[in-house]
Amino acid sequence: MIVNAENITKSFGQLQVLKGVDFKADEAEVVAIMGASGAGKSTLLQILGTLSTPDSGSLTIDGTDVLRLGSRDLASFRNRRIGFVFQAHHLLPEFTALENVMIPGLIGGKSSREARQRAEELLETVGLGKRLGHKPSELSGGELSRVAIARALQMAPAIVFADEPTGNLDTRTKEEIHSLFFDLRKQLGQTFVIVTHDPGLASLCDRTCVMQDGLIISA
Repeated sequence: MIVNAENITKSFGQLQVLKGVDFKADEAEVVAIMGASGAGKSTLLQILGTLSTPDSGSLTIDGTDVLRLGSRDLASFRNRRIGFVFQAHHLLPEFTALENVMIPGLIGGKSSREARQRAEELLETVGLGKRLGHKPSELSGGELSRVAIARALQMAPAIVFADEPTGNLDTRTKEEIHSLFFDLRKQLGQTFVIVTHDPGLASLCDRTCVMQDGLIISA
């Protein structure tokens, strides 16, 4: 089991957003999380990705009790074992596609040569082998998504969390990115947890967890 979260709670002031959520994901599993706006999906994803801390509960990722890690060890763990793909991509505009994909490797202590080689391989895998030198402003929405996915895989993470990764793409491009997730699962054995409003994407996943009012009501 790659992720095991039990009885996760989270409040913001008087508003309890998560009310005791249990969530699990296995190796090479692709799991969708769905639910209406305000159901707690993004809050749960932030906690599962160690970007936010729950008020209570337990969280084990790839065999590590992440809630017991200090801030420095947690940042190192996040860099090595967790990948992120966001709808807004968060690519650095002054860097090329290749350089953006290299960044997590350089932060994680890889040599420039090693990070570059891994980035080139990943960009080739996601279909951007001929776009290495292009900056984000020179790439389409689908290409930006592919760069973001490649960047998330730079450190060969145990799990990739994606938050509405295709929410602002046209139908054809969206379907191409959806297929890419499953190609990567097949090639790399990658685990994905994807928050989405897209029933088409959810239908492709191994399992869909439906959230309502701070709880998972169907898994």
